Amino acid sequence: MRMSLLATPYPFTRALFLLVLLLAAPAWSGDKSPINIEADRMVSLEQKNSVLFSGNVLATQADVKIRSNEMTVYYSQAAKGKGQGQEVKKLLCVGNVEITRGDWLGTGNKMDYLAPERKVVLTGNAKAWQGKNQVSGDTIVYYIDEGRSEVVPSKSSATSGKKGGRVRATIIPK
Repeated sequence: MRMSLLATPYPFTRALFLLVLLLAAPAWSGDKSPINIEADRMVSLEQKNSVLFSGNVLATQADVKIRSNEMTVYYSQAAKGKGQGQEVKKLLCVGNVEITRGDWLGTGNKMDYLAPERKVVLTGNAKAWQGKNQVSGDTIVYYIDEGRSEVVPSKSSATSGKKGGRVRATIIPK
């Protein structure tokens, strides 16, 4: 079962992905605030056009924060003569992923931001809160250009005999 949040009262789920994008690609948001990343270790893998941050990773831009055990930023080199640096192609966060802004909080085991598809995927016990309202599933997917998101339950497993999970939402009336 897939649950589309476009026609439902869950703007906090959409906000999750917009906030992630503010951090991953500040040019989209118009925010020129610096992006700061702290970690116990950083390894630059120039041949793979990536940078791996590991151990208590904290990335911030303005009031957006992303925490995880590891964060890998994949980038492409700008064409010569264009005067630009690198462009983010993909952002991968693994382990205890937490994204916050104001009273909004999103959590999961893994987060992928895929720039070419303009899609953000939060997986593994994915949850999002706005105040006391909450939505959860195995995966939350946000399609940026379409302005829609989906909360997807876990699939059934033939090997373990487990049935598929369910999507859950809790809305606290004001």
